[in-house]
Amino acid sequence: MEKVVDKIKSLETEYWFIDDGSSDQTLSEIKKINVSNPNQVHYVTFSRNFGKEAALYAGLQAATGDYVVVMDVDLQDPPEYLVEMYETLSTTDYDCVGTRRTSRTGEAKLKSFLSDKFYDVINRISNTNIVNGARDYRMMTRQMVDAILSMTEYDRFSKGIFSWVGFKTRYLEYENVERVAGNTSWSMRKLFKYAFDGIMDFSQAPLSLAVWIGGASFILSLIGVVFVVIRHFVAPATSVFGWASLVSIILMIGGLQLLCLGIIGKYIGKIYLQVKNRPIYIVKEKK
Repeated sequence: MEKVVDKIKSLETEYWFIDDGSSDQTLSEIKKINVSNPNQVHYVTFSRNFGKEAALYAGLQAATGDYVVVMDVDLQDPPEYLVEMYETLSTTDYDCVGTRRTSRTGEAKLKSFLSDKFYDVINRISNTNIVNGARDYRMMTRQMVDAILSMTEYDRFSKGIFSWVGFKTRYLEYENVERVAGNTSWSMRKLFKYAFDGIMDFSQAPLSLAVWIGGASFILSLIGVVFVVIRHFVAPATSVFGWASLVSIILMIGGLQLLCLGIIGKYIGKIYLQVKNRPIYIVKEKK
């Protein structure tokens, strides 16, 4: 990392490590680096695990430079791009240089397929364009960072926020790099939840879907009633009086109602968490 940064002339740097409630030796290793270089290396540790989005927000709040870089520490973000990022921001009118993966080498095929479909869906139903394969790894100007920090929502979806603020962005493309050690903590369940949160944060399409489902159910019910009445008078002998069909219809309508209520409930839940005005994270130690 330092070898790459040294290539950028006359540049003062600081490093902020965000420890999101780790249970291994991460914090102790960070503290060792801080002791050896207290003016350049800093850290923030949370009182517990608050999640990736909270850690990202904390890092942006802590950074004080004119240019801010967001990087994961699993060595999947190639540091050699930092030179090109800085040159682009310092010599052009771009406000951000981001990165995007052109392949998903090393990932499960099902996971890659679902990820691609997520971007297809969210870009169809949202007014905010979210680039497929975009990483959090990027360099931003102070103006863009301040704009991101002004968005203080509790449930955060940074990929959407980076696009929503609207500053001019250039993307550098690269092949996927497998992590050097360890395994990802992002299970399929967590990825589904993250994707669903992203859709709800940047689209009202689920609410529209609930309206359409309710409307379609009502129209189909009317058609069914009209059909039953007509059949009773036209062909009374074919009428079947049974509870099975009635129970099936009730279960179908009830299920649709619960689906619509669940969608509405998710939005209300997000409102509930936001109006409580809880902090996005709690700092245990900062140095």
